[in-house]
Amino acid sequence: MIPVNRHRIWQLAADGALIALAWFLAFKLRFDQLTLPAYYEDYLGWRTVALVVVLKLGVFVVFGFYNRWWRYVSTRDMWGAARGVVVASLLTYLVFYFIPLHEVRIPRAVAGIDVLLLIAFVATSRMLARTVMERPPPGALMARGREVVVVGAGDAGQLVIRELQRSRALDATPIGLVDDDPRKRNMRLHGVRVLGTTDELPHILRDNRPDEVLIAIPSASGEVRRKVVDAARLEGVTVKTLPGLHELISGDVNLAGQIRPVQVEDVLGREPVEVDLESIAAYLRGRSVLVTGAGGSIGSELCRQIARLGASRLVLVDNSERALFEIERELVDERGFPAGVPVLADVGNRVKLRQVFRSYRPAVVFHAAAYKHVPLMEANPLESVRNNVLATKIVAEVATEFGAERFVLISTDKALNPRAVYGQCKALCEWIVAAYGSRSDIATRFVAVRFGNVLGSSGSVIPIFRRQIERGGPVTVTHPEMTRFFMTIPEAASLVVQAGAIGARGQIFVLDMGEPVKIVDLARNMVRLSGKEPERDVRVEFVGARAGEKLHEELWS
Repeated sequence: MIPVNRHRIWQLAADGALIALAWFLAFKLRFDQLTLPAYYEDYLGWRTVALVVVLKLGVFVVFGFYNRWWRYVSTRDMWGAARGVVVASLLTYLVFYFIPLHEVRIPRAVAGIDVLLLIAFVATSRMLARTVMERPPPGALMARGREVVVVGAGDAGQLVIRELQRSRALDATPIGLVDDDPRKRNMRLHGVRVLGTTDELPHILRDNRPDEVLIAIPSASGEVRRKVVDAARLEGVTVKTLPGLHELISGDVNLAGQIRPVQVEDVLGREPVEVDLESIAAYLRGRSVLVTGAGGSIGSELCRQIARLGASRLVLVDNSERALFEIERELVDERGFPAGVPVLADVGNRVKLRQVFRSYRPAVVFHAAAYKHVPLMEANPLESVRNNVLATKIVAEVATEFGAERFVLISTDKALNPRAVYGQCKALCEWIVAAYGSRSDIATRFVAVRFGNVLGSSGSVIPIFRRQIERGGPVTVTHPEMTRFFMTIPEAASLVVQAGAIGARGQIFVLDMGEPVKIVDLARNMVRLSGKEPERDVRVEFVGARAGEKLHEELWS
């Protein structure tokens, strides 16, 4: 039963009138005269017409005609409406054929004409409603607010343009499109013309002088985004972007609501890693999953993705009260996942950990808890060993004791040829995983995942550089030749989930993170994205490598 409201009432009334009109016209067109033969007049009587309307509206309700807003009708909805009309008309014809309500049966031609007319009326009414509702308001033909050039004339671009034209709250008017497909040149999308390609962007910006450039290509590579940003910066034009595919999948469905300034993550120049989580996450669906370090950068994103993939219970273990509270509230309030169980505990506490495993019996364990700041671990080596190495051994032992099916360790590129205490500890953690994974008497499948720096994670250079730029500098870089591998938090978490699905016993997965990025280039890009020039407005200062740091990290030997 569909809820009744005023929108559905007028939709039902409109469709009822269209059904009656199509029925009446079908008879008139079939006999091509003003007056019907006397033996067919009963079919146009109000009782018969009312029966036809009731029968067809009933089928329309079953086919979900009134579960959709007419202003958002799509091609798929049109095909569904056509199927509903055909079934409704067939049902009506069969009722009159097998139940002799009148002396003569309906002519077959009338039934055919009725189907065609009703399909045309239903489709036209929906499209007309959408056209009227989306018509520009008075005065909208004149530019209002900021003038925007949109880069990307694909699906996301057309959605953004339609939203910019329709919503006065966005206070922006699209004045042109840019797309690298030469076939689209001079074509119009919702009345907005494609002005050229990204190679012509400097010329387009000089000719049109927009207030803003908007990148509407969620799958755009960092190279494409950087090209747009560089062209706009030279002309003094602000650049904003839609987020990448990972952010779109996990965020708000309203594209226009996700427009944000370009960030350094968008212009790294590495192709985003795409993982079809739905196809490889069957091992999480309907299972109890435990995540250690659930309040951390990687742990919290793992929790978001696991919740979306349909885990029956998610046990969140962390020793930070604030971080644990925030991720638990986010899962419940923002993501509608009430099956999260927050556990405030130190994973090195074997007694507490056994209580947790005994209570919730997790089938899958993701071990993300760790101390990871290299200089701090150099200053506190014993604590690094206790929290990173010994705690990992405890979690592994308890997981095997209580029959967990899979154990996934989050490791680091610093575990390869380690020079720092942190890297040496993570290397020992990998050895623990490899040792347990090679034992034939243990059913748990142990896997480790090794990757480099994660952009925006706790203690990464991005938030540090951002704070330094906000203060006016200097931006401190340890060495002019220092490089690091980078990836985003959602990418890292999705690849960890994938490793849990495909990993064999004791395997260590190394994630392909593309080419390493020079830290000084990252710093200068961030300065430029803030609207300033490096050295002129914000100074970049080299302070020397810290204890335990390597100039270049390695992913494999």
